[in-house]
Amino acid sequence: MTDAATELNNRSLLVRFAHWRTEHLSTRQFTLILSFFVGLFAAIAAYCLHWIIHQIQLLLTAGFSISSINWLYLVFPVVGIYLTSLFIRHVVKDNISHGITRVLYAISSKRSRLKAHNCWSSVIASAITIGFGGSVGAEAPIVLTGSAIGSNLGQLFKLDNRTMMLLVGCGASAAIAGIYKAPIAGLVFTLEVLMVDLTMASLLPILIACVTATCFTYIFVGSDSMFTFHIDGAWNIERVPASVLFGIFCGLLSLYFMRMMTTCENFFARMAHHPYLRLVVGGTLLSSLIFLFPSLYGEGFGSINTLLNGNTEAEWSEILNNSLFYGHNHLLVVYVGLVLFTKVFATSATNGSGGCGGTFAPSLFIGGFGGFFFARLWNLYEVGVYIPEKNFTLLGMAGVMAGVMHSPLTGIFLIAEITGGYQLLLPLMIVCISSYLTINIFEPHSIYGMRLAREGKLITHHTDRSILTLMNLESIVDKEYTAVRPDMPLGQLVHAISRSNTSFIPVLDQAGALVGEVDVTKIRHIMFRTELYQKFNVLQVMTPPPATLGCNDPMEEVMAKFDKTDAGSLPVVDIDGKLIGFISRTRLYALYRKMVADFSNE
Repeated sequence: MTDAATELNNRSLLVRFAHWRTEHLSTRQFTLILSFFVGLFAAIAAYCLHWIIHQIQLLLTAGFSISSINWLYLVFPVVGIYLTSLFIRHVVKDNISHGITRVLYAISSKRSRLKAHNCWSSVIASAITIGFGGSVGAEAPIVLTGSAIGSNLGQLFKLDNRTMMLLVGCGASAAIAGIYKAPIAGLVFTLEVLMVDLTMASLLPILIACVTATCFTYIFVGSDSMFTFHIDGAWNIERVPASVLFGIFCGLLSLYFMRMMTTCENFFARMAHHPYLRLVVGGTLLSSLIFLFPSLYGEGFGSINTLLNGNTEAEWSEILNNSLFYGHNHLLVVYVGLVLFTKVFATSATNGSGGCGGTFAPSLFIGGFGGFFFARLWNLYEVGVYIPEKNFTLLGMAGVMAGVMHSPLTGIFLIAEITGGYQLLLPLMIVCISSYLTINIFEPHSIYGMRLAREGKLITHHTDRSILTLMNLESIVDKEYTAVRPDMPLGQLVHAISRSNTSFIPVLDQAGALVGEVDVTKIRHIMFRTELYQKFNVLQVMTPPPATLGCNDPMEEVMAKFDKTDAGSLPVVDIDGKLIGFISRTRLYALYRKMVADFSNE
């Protein structure tokens, strides 16, 4: 059978299935079925990614000595980034960085449509990067993968935009739930970070995806948690001041992470047209940092587990293995502080030089090391009541995540679920709330949303703004118009008016730039006086438009200009001032009302 015949047969099957589904299943029932498969496929993708990362790391580092430095740390990260960049450039041929940001962008600007390659490309690229030592996380690539699975299933069955957005949310929540075996955190992540509104129509599909992904992850890898934790003493009310101060510390740490990430990204972006220069600069920085601080190798969850499970100086000092600090246990606090400071540079260098990974795991890493650092210094200098280092390592993971992602509930439930640390639920709340309130003073958006917020493309829980963000200016521009020149006589203008379907005639210069408009209603008193046809020209009767719209103007600004001018129609121009078309106030508001109704319909 030829390729064309096979494709025709597949289309025929889809058409027959679509007819059967329409007759036997409602859209709501079909969405629930798809959410199950989204959860299953997301769990499989998460398992494959972590299995590949583990196998690569085992192959590369199994023979490393813990008591001496390992020079191969200078080589492996650069090789991994180079292989990843080759894979992206020659196989994927698309930008797959900033996974969660891309999901947000797809929701806000592309009607929740993600490309088919996103279902697998991020898994392979991030596995190579992290396996060879890239200091990034696997969570954002898996969130992108899960969301792409949901999006492509929706596109395959030609579902509406609202259902597509819901399936994207199912994929994202299933990815988090599957990675960490944390279904509640997966649900809350979708609500807080992706801004998918929680309604009765969206709650059940997301829960099905989360539970499905979690159950299959248990089947694939067993019941062990990613982090093992045993609480060190019961929490008591005397530790409230320390918890509040630590929450503020986490908020400031989050601010440092976000601002420094942005600075480093801008630095590497200036070398966008010089990939090999980026590789040399970023690869050298990354490999040097990993050579000095091996805890920065990969996701670094092994070091976090060491801090969570240690009880003595000797046990905690295991994180000094493979480094220049080995055997110098008295420098443990110095080492932890240096790792805390340099992690952001290692993460930025990994992505900036061509690697693929997210900032989800780095925020957990920085939070864990920040918690240990804070508690260790607190206890060394006896600032107040004793606070257990391992407990504050756990609290720090939640606190920095809450600050970086602007998601206090995700931080609380994720850390509680993946460690079983429910006995610390109250201090988790205190730290996450304090961290969030602190970072919110300086940054109103999460690390994922701030790039889109600057462009006015971020979906939020504010319904009006969300609708305006989802509206596409291009789709409502009327490009059918009759234009005239400024020097055209009145007689020819009247002839042009007779051929036009609008009451506004645009006046363009020879380059096609808009110089004014003729309001037909304002020249009726001379339109039918033929003796004036050669005495007046367009320049004498035209008026400047009340406002002009740019082709890239956010819809919120478009609405504001209509409200301010009370115009029935406004021209849209490009960056050179050339006319593209007109937007009718009636058409704009009709689309807005329709989208509000669709958005609110459960």
